[in-house]
Parts: sequence; C-alpha cells; structure tokens
Amino acid sequence: MEAFIIIDAISDLHGFLPCDLAGGDLLIICGDLTARDFENEHALFDYWINDQKYKKKIVIAGNHDNVLQEKRLKYQFCDYLCDSGTEFEGLKIWGSPWSRTFEGMNPYCKAFTCETEEELTEKWALIPEDTDILITHSPPHEILDQVYYIDHGKDQAEHVGSTSLKEYVLNKVKPKLWIWGHIHEAYGQGEIFLDYQNTIVCVNASHVNELFMPVNKPIRIIL
Repeated sequence: MEAFIIIDAISDLHGFLPCDLAGGDLLIICGDLTARDFENEHALFDYWINDQKYKKKIVIAGNHDNVLQEKRLKYQFCDYLCDSGTEFEGLKIWGSPWSRTFEGMNPYCKAFTCETEEELTEKWALIPEDTDILITHSPPHEILDQVYYIDHGKDQAEHVGSTSLKEYVLNKVKPKLWIWGHIHEAYGQGEIFLDYQNTIVCVNASHVNELFMPVNKPIRIIL
C-alpha cells in the first residue's frame, strides 16, 4: 500500500493560534506569526507549536516578523527556514520569507522585503531546483494573489504577487507543492499544470481575512 504524507498549511496567523489543529505528518506555517511582533509573543508561538501533534513543524517568517530578522531569534520546537532547507520522508523542502514592498506599506511591516523585482530575483535564485515543497511568504503573480479595493466608488481587483518568483519557480523549480500566504483575501487552493509530468499544487493558506479576522481553516494536502 502506497504511503501518503499528511500536510496542514497555515499562514498569516497574526497572533491567532488555533487550538484545534488536526495533527498529521507536516505542519507548515508561512509567516506573519504574531499580533505585535514582541519577543514574548514569539516565545508563546514557540510553545504553542510544540503542542501541535505533527511529526515535523516548519515555519518561515513574513513581512510582519521584524524580530526574526533583526534579532535572529531561534525557535526550539520547529524547523525555522530562512533561505534554507530541510528534508522529510525524502522530500526536499525550502523556505523563503521575502516579499516586495508596496506603496503605502506600514514602515513597521517591512521585514524581509525588497524594493524591486530585480532584488527579489537574487533571493529566488537561492531556491534549489530540486525542491519538492516550496514555502514562500509572497505569492506569485496572478496565482491566488488578488487584492480588492474601491477606487472612485468602483470595485477594483489587482494581482500583486511577484512576477520574478513566478517565472523562476515555474521554469526552474517545478515543485510538487507550493505554499504561501501574505495576501489574506486570496486564501484557497489550486493547481498549475505545466506538462504531463509536472503539476504544482498551489496553496494560499492565510488564516486571517482582509479584516484580520481568523476565519480561514488550515488547508490539508495529501502528498
């Protein structure tokens, strides 16, 4: 009988720590972990993740996690990936926290950000081409990355994901599974069919919605 790996993905907790995670093989969290980015909140997060019933727990940072960039805190109870990788059951896993700044961005929420796609390209180039599971905070352009707003009384939608990330991953890496967050209102799951040999399962696992309310459940993937 073929073995399966049970993966639960969640992102953008912003201090909301679910108490009812189902447990499984892998728990993957894609950044923006605390409410106010205080060191004691990160300690609380670390103890919370220790209580989760998974064989392996993997975490990356997001643009709200300044403490992780400035003070280089270390978690005790999970694998923290920052332009680095790990393995599980023969799967190669890589985590990258980077995203692009945008106009009007809160100056206190610019951890692991770059000003241009050219700068981001250097970060994506660190991702090994044999990666099986890719974890990024940023979404790729036009894939589960839409934001919605009202402009002059009319509803508008805009794709805000990284163009350079999309190009690099789809052409070079081609992982089995790609998980991100960052854009709260784009929560969901889909697939990218590259060719008859390569299909990428894509997940935006944001826990909070655009109003920062914790309404979205972790997304379960079976590999």
